[in-house]
Parts: sequence; C-alpha cells; structure tokens
Amino acid sequence: MTKRLVSLLLISSLFSGLFAQENISFQKPPKEILDLVEYERAPSVMMDSDKNFMIMTYRDTYKTLDDLNQDELRLAGLRINPNHHISSTITYLNNIKVRKISEKNEIQVTGLPENPKIAYLTWSPDESKIAFTHTGKNGLELWVLDVKSAAAQKISTQPLNANLGNPITWFSDNQNMLITTVQKDLKLIDSKKDLPEGPIVSNSDGSVSQNRTYQDLLKNKTDEFNFEQITTTEIYKVNINGQTSLFKEKAMYQNISFSPDGNYVLISTIEKPFSYLVPLNRFPSEYSVYTKEGKLTKKVNQLELAEIMPKGFMSVRKGKRAMYWRPDLEATLVYIEALDQGDPEVKVPHRDAVYTWKAPFDANPVLLAKLEQRFRGMEWGNENTAIIYDYWYDTRNIRTFLLDPSKSNAPLKLISDRNFQDIYSDPGTFETRKNKFGKNVLAIDNNTAYLIGDGFTKEGQFPFIDKLDLNSLKTNRWYQSTYEDKKENIITISDFKKGKALVRIESATEYPNYFFRNLNKKKSLNQLTHFQNPFESIKDVHKEVIQYKRKDGVELSGTLYLPAGYDKTKKEKLPLLIWAYPAEYKDKNSAGQSSQNPNEFTFPYYGSFVYWVTRGYAVLDDAAFPIIGEGTTEPNDTFIEQLVWNAEAAIDAVDKLGYIDRKKVGVGGHSYGAFMTANLLTHSDLFACGIARSGAYNRTLTPFGFQREQRNYWEVPDVYNTMSPFMNAEKMKTPLLLTHGEADNNPGTFTLQTERYFQALKGLGAPVRMVILPKESHGYVAKENILHLLWEQDQFLEKWLK
Repeated sequence: MTKRLVSLLLISSLFSGLFAQENISFQKPPKEILDLVEYERAPSVMMDSDKNFMIMTYRDTYKTLDDLNQDELRLAGLRINPNHHISSTITYLNNIKVRKISEKNEIQVTGLPENPKIAYLTWSPDESKIAFTHTGKNGLELWVLDVKSAAAQKISTQPLNANLGNPITWFSDNQNMLITTVQKDLKLIDSKKDLPEGPIVSNSDGSVSQNRTYQDLLKNKTDEFNFEQITTTEIYKVNINGQTSLFKEKAMYQNISFSPDGNYVLISTIEKPFSYLVPLNRFPSEYSVYTKEGKLTKKVNQLELAEIMPKGFMSVRKGKRAMYWRPDLEATLVYIEALDQGDPEVKVPHRDAVYTWKAPFDANPVLLAKLEQRFRGMEWGNENTAIIYDYWYDTRNIRTFLLDPSKSNAPLKLISDRNFQDIYSDPGTFETRKNKFGKNVLAIDNNTAYLIGDGFTKEGQFPFIDKLDLNSLKTNRWYQSTYEDKKENIITISDFKKGKALVRIESATEYPNYFFRNLNKKKSLNQLTHFQNPFESIKDVHKEVIQYKRKDGVELSGTLYLPAGYDKTKKEKLPLLIWAYPAEYKDKNSAGQSSQNPNEFTFPYYGSFVYWVTRGYAVLDDAAFPIIGEGTTEPNDTFIEQLVWNAEAAIDAVDKLGYIDRKKVGVGGHSYGAFMTANLLTHSDLFACGIARSGAYNRTLTPFGFQREQRNYWEVPDVYNTMSPFMNAEKMKTPLLLTHGEADNNPGTFTLQTERYFQALKGLGAPVRMVILPKESHGYVAKENILHLLWEQDQFLEKWLK
C-alpha cells in the first residue's frame, strides 16, 4: 500500500513540460455582465444596544491587484503584512457615517484620516465611543470616534500590532484602553537573502500523529525567528487624550479580556516550542490573570503543544480549554475540561466538564456540569439561570439544557434534543441584551426567555419569536412572519415592553432594508434605511425555487433563473448552468430539507452562475447535492454514485419543465464544488462542459482526511482513489475550465492540485484550460482578477454550450 501511495504521489511530477504557458492581458466580460459587476456597494449597518444610533460603514466593492501586491509573511497559519503589522488579507473600510435613529439624515464623521484604511471597530462598554485602527504610511494607528458628535481623532501614533487580531481592549471606565504595540527592537530576517546554516530535519518518535494538510506552516529556524518577532508585542495603557504608559513588558500576547467588573484582565501568551506540523492555535500557551493595574494575580492555565491529537472531529486538547470570563458575574472564569482526555474513541459516561473559578482564585474551581457529549456553548443569564449545549458530530445530535449555575454539578433540564442538520425543527437562538456590566446575557423577563428562529418549513420560510417559560420549558409563539412575497429576517428585539423588533426585509428585486416592527401590530413597520437595488438590469428575470426528487426518493431543490422576457409557454430550449456544493448528511430526512427562499434578494457575485441569465442561459443556482451515509455507512462510501443521482435529478427537473436543451448543460463549483465538478465530468455523460475553481483533485495529497471525511487513506484507500479525479484522469474527455488563486491558503487546496490535474488531463488529451489568478487566495477579491475570471467563463461557455 505504501508503494502504491508513493507511486501516485510521484505521477504528478512527471508531467512537467507537457504544456506551454500562455501570458495574456486582463480582459473584461461582456456588457450584460459588466453592468452587474461594476456597482457601488451599500454600507454595512451596526447599532448600539439601545438603538439610538446607527453606524454606517463603507468599503470598496472590490480590492485591486495593487492591494494584493504587498510584502507578506506566511507563518504558522498567518498571512501578515510585515510593514504594517496587520493581516495581509484584511478588507478595509474607507468611510464612516453616523445617524440618529430618530432622524433620517446620515452625518459624515469628521476628522477621519485622509484615504482611510479602517479596521477593528470596537465599541466602548457604554457604547458612547468606537475605537478603530487606521493603516497609515508609518504603521497602524489608534483612532477613536465619539458617536454623539460624529467626530473622530487620532489618539496615538505608537504603531499597533494586529498580527494576532484586534489590538484594542477597552477598560470599563470608557476612558482607557489596552493596546498591543510593535516591539521597539523588532527585526526580521529576509529568508530570500539569508543563507541556511544546515539542512531541515524532521523526526518521528513512532507516535501516531494525523494532521490535516495545513498551509503556511513554519518550515525552518528563520521562520521561527520571524514568527516570534511579529507576534511579540508590548501592552500599553492609553487614554482617549493620548496619554500612554507601559502595562506589560514584551511577550507573544494573544488574547486580552477584562472581567465584567473591570478589575481583572485575562491575558494569554504563545509559548515555545513551536511546531512545523500544526498552526499557531495548537502551539503551547499560557493564561494569566492580572489586576487592572497590571499586577499578577494568578497563572490560571497552561496548554502544551498539541501536535498529536486523537482522531476525529470530536477530538479536543487536553487540559483547561475555552477559558473566558462569565459575563453575568463580577470576576469568575469559565473553562471546559475533557473527561475522555480529548479522545472521542474512549468510552466514558461523560465527555466534558464545565468549571467556574472565582477571582482571586485562592479557592478551588467549582464543577458546574458534566456533559455526556462534547461541550458546544453556553448562554449565561443570571446567578440562577444559564443555557448549555452539548453535541456529537457523528450522530449530528445537539441538545439544549437549562441549569442553575448557583449549584455545583447541577441537574440539567432538557429543553431540546435534535439533529442539528434538521433545519425544520430548529427552535432558534436565544435573544440577549446588555447587563449592568455591558455584557450580553440572556434576555429574561418574568422568568421568560426568548428564541428567534429562521422558521424554515416544508411550505417556506417564516421567521418567528417564541417565548420560553423557564419553569415549564414550554414555548408560546409571540410573532411569526407571514410574508409569502418577501423575506423577513428578525435581527433582535429592541424593546421587550413595547414589543419592538429590528427586522430586515427584502424580496427578489428589493434590496434588503432595516425596519422597526411592532410585534403586537403585525402591519406596523417603521423603515430605517432606504438602500436602492444596484442590479436593476436583472429585476425582470424569472426566479423560483423548484423541488424535485432523485432516484432514491430524497427530496432536492434549487433556485431556477430564466432570462427576462422568457416565454414559458413557447418554451424555447435554453442551455442550462448548474452551480452546486456537496453537503454530507447522516439521514435522508435532513438531506431533503430546503433553506432556499425565492424571495431572497438576487445578489449576483463572482461565485455563482447568476450573471449568465443575462446571456440567455437558464441557471439552477445552489442546487442541492446531498451525500448521505446512514447508520454505519459513511457518506463518501457512495460519493460518486450520489453525485450522479443529484445531477440527473436536477437536469431531469428543469428538462421536465420544458425549458432546456439537455445536451447543453454545464456544471460548476468552487473548492469542494470544483472537486464535485471534476468527478461529474469524469463519471457521467450528463454535461457538455464544466468549470472548477480552486479545487483539490488528488486525495492522496490530503491523506489524513478532507472535508468531513475522518478516515485516513490507509484505512479506506479505495474511497480516496475512487473519489480522486486525478486517479481517473484517463476517463475525462469533457471540456473543463480550471481556475485557481496563485496564493491559495485553504487547507488541502494547494494551487499545485490544479496545476498537476491540468498536466494530467493535457497529457491524456482532454480539452482543458487552466487559469491561475495572480496574488489570489482561496476566495478571489481583486477586481482585475474577477473581471478576467468572468470573461474566461463567458468565453468558455459560449464555446462549449452555444
């Protein structure tokens, strides 16, 4: 078996020189598509808890190649701009406006920097201010916006370090912040100029260590040195007047959070040794609690390097994990500990235990609850009320419990027990509101909690609000949307006494806008925003959700688009494009449920085929492609067979309506959807062509699992080989367009996957074209690349379908 794997891995290196590269200039798609691509993005909206102010943030519709063409370090799973000390993939905001909810006009924020590059907007605890960063020529700057006056000012020119995330943490007094800054004596080694002092050596001590195919890992001592340099920061205390003082000496600070009362601060640091096998989230780390003045109270946790982990999605690290402040008490930590040592194959009555630990930590932690399954999360309410979840991936089970956190190892009262993929039975999520500490906790009135649900049903989507009686655990429906021609999303309950909720309403042709709804008067709406539809040219296309069945009886669905003016009585035969992404299920009932809503606003973006409805194609978007494995059978055991069933059913359904020429059907997908596309073209004759973007095609290059597959190559070699289009390249004769980002950062989808698959197909005589987009990661963001991609796809489809 080992020899076979080695030979398969070597095959891909034998195709060099079989094709000549072609350099072409960037192209633009035809006008019908270009008009949809070149639009002005509407602002994003955020509000304070009391809904007094609306903050409108703006950004460019796309990035540019120049934005991507920057210095970059790729270390331990990070991609960093070493000049500005912020993620090289971050998307900046370029403007902020403020609007009082009671007024209609937005106010332009004054004092913003010239050519703003804004990130990390962070509310102060009382929500009177918003701190943010601006990336200037000399580094990352700290700015603060006073919401009421809509005025911003620069607070500190001391370069911030956001290499590990948000560098800003507010004190509870709303006047001071902790900031992580670039260390003063930072230096980096240029790996291109640095001469190696010796070879790179890796050892195995014989322990089983099965890790996914992570990208951007540390590779040598130079990487280790540079990683330590970019993650080492100093912590300063700074007030809104710009006065600064050193809070903590330099270290590799990772997370900083204040206790709800503001008297303590929990700080974690990355520790050595580093690893070449896993990213930084599995490096050693240390957690310590300090007073708000910076004096050490206690070292509360230490996690060892986790290179070797038990097998399976339910495996977790040993020791105290997920440590955070309990939001409803002054200063109490919460953490989880695995009772099975993190190994899902160990048989134990309880998997996880939840503990609380009160400052100043001179007493032992208190056991709060034991869980039979893996801890999923908590919603804290008050001293006597909390919600806790446990789940198990293999069975798709999730349970919700009520408990009394004032009691140690309190009995759990079951609220719901369900399959988390069963969206029709989803009870919703608990509504929260700010407590006296400014932290989000359960919204409880008269021993009643509130649940907001998406409201998916077999008949359509009808979002709802339920009241949950915390004594009887019975629910009573307070409100349910009745729209059949619009889609309503319930964002939050803004006033419980008055029955006022913030909602977002849209239709297929009406851009999503925000409203206040009176829950006691169903027709009472107060519109807050008036965003216009930027895609008027497709407002008259036909859109519907169609439902159909595949040959084993599983119900499927997809959103069908027909060109504007298409005569459904004459039924001109159109070419059909199908866009899909496979999803795994453990039961047919959940797999057959639909979350598609025909009233959802039609928002064309580069990741779908919707653009081509303007070019005379029928489009079946987001076609359901479930892969089901019930009982002891795993979904991937019959992956190819089920792919073909899904595709046959989709084509049959649209063909039955009389709209298409089934000899002119194309299929496409991104990432795992690209993998799907290559397999469909390889193992069926249903399609005239396919488009596969940023996929993986050789599963021996991801031998320790991929997507949701938990078994490794050596356990099920037939599954890996059968599912790999690369292993079956000689069968593929259908035209295929392969695209990939030059700098893909997604685990498993190395750019090499597309390059080697193309070489195999080219060498075996398949009609295939490969396009590598410069500077792009797994998702594409630069306008030049996106326009060219759309041009490539249009040229390809016109050639092979029309």
